[in-house]
Amino acid sequence: MRLAKHVHPSWHIGWTCCGIIVGAALAPLIQVGAWYLPLGGFGLLALALFKRLAWLSIAALVGGVCIGLWRGGIMQHDYAAYASFYGQEVVARGTVAEDTTTSNKGDQRLTIRDLSVDGRGMAGRIWVSTPKPHDIKRGDIVEITGRMTEGFSGVAASMHRAAVISVERPYPGDVARRVRDWFAEKVRFSIDEPEASLGLGFLTGQHSTLPEELDGQLRMLGLTHIVVASGYNLTVLVQVARRILAKTSKYLAALASGAMIASFMAITGLSPSMSRAGLVAGLSLLTWYYGRTMHPFVLLSFAAAVTLLVNPAYILGDIGWYLSFGSFVGVIVLSPLLQHYFWGDQRSGMFRQILIDTLSAQIVTLPIVMHTFGQYSPLALPANILVLPLVPLAMLLTFITGMLHALLPLGDWAGLPAELILRYMTRVVDWLGNMPFAQGEISFGMPWVVASYIGLAGILALLWRATGHDFRQSN
Repeated sequence: MRLAKHVHPSWHIGWTCCGIIVGAALAPLIQVGAWYLPLGGFGLLALALFKRLAWLSIAALVGGVCIGLWRGGIMQHDYAAYASFYGQEVVARGTVAEDTTTSNKGDQRLTIRDLSVDGRGMAGRIWVSTPKPHDIKRGDIVEITGRMTEGFSGVAASMHRAAVISVERPYPGDVARRVRDWFAEKVRFSIDEPEASLGLGFLTGQHSTLPEELDGQLRMLGLTHIVVASGYNLTVLVQVARRILAKTSKYLAALASGAMIASFMAITGLSPSMSRAGLVAGLSLLTWYYGRTMHPFVLLSFAAAVTLLVNPAYILGDIGWYLSFGSFVGVIVLSPLLQHYFWGDQRSGMFRQILIDTLSAQIVTLPIVMHTFGQYSPLALPANILVLPLVPLAMLLTFITGMLHALLPLGDWAGLPAELILRYMTRVVDWLGNMPFAQGEISFGMPWVVASYIGLAGILALLWRATGHDFRQSN
């Protein structure tokens, strides 16, 4: 690329977003919160967009770093306010941000936002565990007491084995969560457990109600991504709506798909993976509606930058955020390269597409999984192949079951088709999960993680050079 050549503005936006990612990562080391940083950053971006010269990508990158440092510096300043509470018994009050979970020891775990600590308003979120389960739902206002310690994985602080003082459930409160719980009651009337919870996990991304054994087996086999609020669930819903309605009206298909994206995000909550999935799905929908294409480099960097501008803490160790983007790279970068390398321009069928997408996502995320959890599953690929193709059908049948029970006085038989599909899935998971070699343990340090991704980058470069693959057209 000649440095004086004019380039599409999207490339400068992509480089700016890369700079934002770098700046947010450097913010804890270079604590600069000066007001002029965003002005300089946006000024450099404006210059690059106005001139559109290739060499101004450097200016766009530097501008992004300035913006990232500024946003990360604000977060560091907010988090520093918690230091005075570390090691002390405090009373914290706030709103439950996500669905609660229960550990294998019986502790209830929740994340709290809109905080006040000892009557002092605080920014960010804290992680809390309580020794006894309580009737706490997303959107409830809780008051807890316990010893506050330093945070981890991007949360500002943590409180282990805290005592719950009070739980308030405002009305209407979290309306989307109330609708989800109402629908879940209808599904459970017609479908037995654990199949009902599995179907609801597919449809709404709620995995906190899964039985402990099934949840552990899904995690062991690398299938957790199908029962959490993720891009896979959302993609299935949007694709179905778009394909059905596009034959009638492209505008109606885009409107309905957009409403579905907003509704799904409201129901599942804005977790790191859901924030990324909703943003990417929305951008993809817009480019499809206007007949445009977007290079994966721009799409990936833009989605990452926006999520970090909303919450820079994601890059400080939120495993869900890293796994989400790792899967994303696997599906939109590695998968099409493998398809092109082995099959050329031949159109892939559903089975092969699922196989290559799944394999690609697992290859890219494997170093993070092994480093974080110290384990891997040799059966992850066959488990995904046996289960994933039926997920769209299971989602559709679960939805029909809930709606039939809500609208018509039908008996248990209304959920029979969904239960048969879901029971097959639970049997497969149970069969594979109980095999003696279903899970392996490994010690995988950070140097190995870095070396793995350097090697993976080299493989991607070789595949791209060998195939000459056009990412803009394929995505």
